[in-house]
Amino acid sequence: MPLNGNAVETRNLVKRFGTFVAVDEVTLDVRRGEIFGFLGPNGAGKSTTIRILCGLLAPTSGSAKVHGYDVATQSEQVKKSIGYMSQKFSLYDDLLVEENLDFFSGIYGVPRELRAERKAYALKMAGLEEERGTMTHLLAGGWKQRLALGCAILHQPPILFLDEPTSGVDPIARRQFWDLIYAMAEQGTTVFVSTHYMEEAEYCHRLALMYKGRTIALGAPGELKAAHGHGATMNDVFIASIERAEEEGQ
Repeated sequence: MPLNGNAVETRNLVKRFGTFVAVDEVTLDVRRGEIFGFLGPNGAGKSTTIRILCGLLAPTSGSAKVHGYDVATQSEQVKKSIGYMSQKFSLYDDLLVEENLDFFSGIYGVPRELRAERKAYALKMAGLEEERGTMTHLLAGGWKQRLALGCAILHQPPILFLDEPTSGVDPIARRQFWDLIYAMAEQGTTVFVSTHYMEEAEYCHRLALMYKGRTIALGAPGELKAAHGHGATMNDVFIASIERAEEEGQ
C-alpha cells in the first residue's frame, strides 16, 4: 500500500546515457493535490525525469517514489497508480474516439462493469460527446489533446503526469486544457506537468525550473518573481536563474 506523505519524492536523482547526464541530482517533493510544473527548454531533462517517475526508465542513481512506491523496484505498482500523457498523445488515429477510450480502458485495467461509466465521464470531461463516433485522425490538435487526457484518466489515477501536453496547439486550446487540469486538481488529483511556455508556469501551484538536467529554481510562481524584484516576469526569473547557474558552473 502507498505511504502517506508526498505524491512524488525524488532524492539526488540521476540518469546517464553513456557519458551524457540527462538528469543531474534532482531532489523534489510534490504534495498531494498539487499542480506541479517543470519549466525549461527542450533538452533540459524534463521528459527524462517524467519517464523515470512513470516507471518507464530506470534511474542511474538516487531514488524516487511515486504514490509511495519506489520507481526502481516497484515500477508496476507505480504504473497502476498514475496516468501518463506524452507529447505525442499515444492515440490510435485509425480508431474512432470512443474506440480509443475502449482500448485504453482495457490497457489500464478498468473493471468491465465500470467501463461504460468511465467512458461517459471521459467524453463529458473532454467535451467530446458529440464526437464519439469521429475518426481520431479527423480531430483538430486541441480535440486530440482532450481525448488523450480522457484516455489517461479512465482508471481514476491519483497522480497524472503530463509531458508537454500543450505543445503544438493554439493558445485558446492551451487555456481550455488548463481549465481541465484545474478541475482535476480540485477533485484531488496530483498533476505533474512539463512545459516550455512561460505563461503556463503561472498556472502551477509550484514549479521547478530545469536547465541542463538540474533544478535551478524551485517555488511558487509568485515567490520566484518576488525574489527577482518588483515587476519581474517568469521569463526574467528563468533568464536570471540560467545566468546564475552558468556562473556557478552548473
